[in-house]
Amino acid sequence: MTKQIYAAYDTEGIYVYQAFKPSIVQAALEKGTFGQGFSLDRMTWIKPSFGWMLYRSGYATKSRQEAILKIKLTHEGFLAILGKSVKTTYPPDLYASIDEWKRALNASDVRHQWDPERALKGHKLDRRAIQIGMRGQTVRRYVHEWIISLEEVTNLAHAVKAAVDVGQSMPVVPEERAYDVDEELGRRLGVTIFDRTE
Repeated sequence: MTKQIYAAYDTEGIYVYQAFKPSIVQAALEKGTFGQGFSLDRMTWIKPSFGWMLYRSGYATKSRQEAILKIKLTHEGFLAILGKSVKTTYPPDLYASIDEWKRALNASDVRHQWDPERALKGHKLDRRAIQIGMRGQTVRRYVHEWIISLEEVTNLAHAVKAAVDVGQSMPVVPEERAYDVDEELGRRLGVTIFDRTE
């Protein structure tokens, strides 16, 4: 399966998703960034894929995932997060030994993994979706520096599920397209590299 970062983005920033219990989302919307109920001292995961977020949260029905935030990050912030990331499984092409990789993983504020991408209807697609976990200083910069805006999309998640259940046409969702990174970062992330001269 190919590994490409697909996301909705524009010249200002890129959108990622997180699911929480409703009180955390409400507090974040009121503040314009995360606040009450959000822990800066634990790992938090962001997902650029809305389809994967829907699948992971059960369309915003699972416990403590009943509300979904669409978060706009600066490109600078998103790339800074990716630049610190270490893969959650051992990549032998990047580290001389498993011990070396484990030391890097334990030392880093950021980790990533590639999961089977999901369509809005929930079935697997023939590519992988990235999800990124942050902790420590990176989470603090995420919350205090890199968030441009927040929007709750819980109702959209429920509308997608309703359309799936009754076989109706889907509501409009943000268009996701490949998000390019430079070759060195792509190699570290494990992104599938295409020959763009073809």
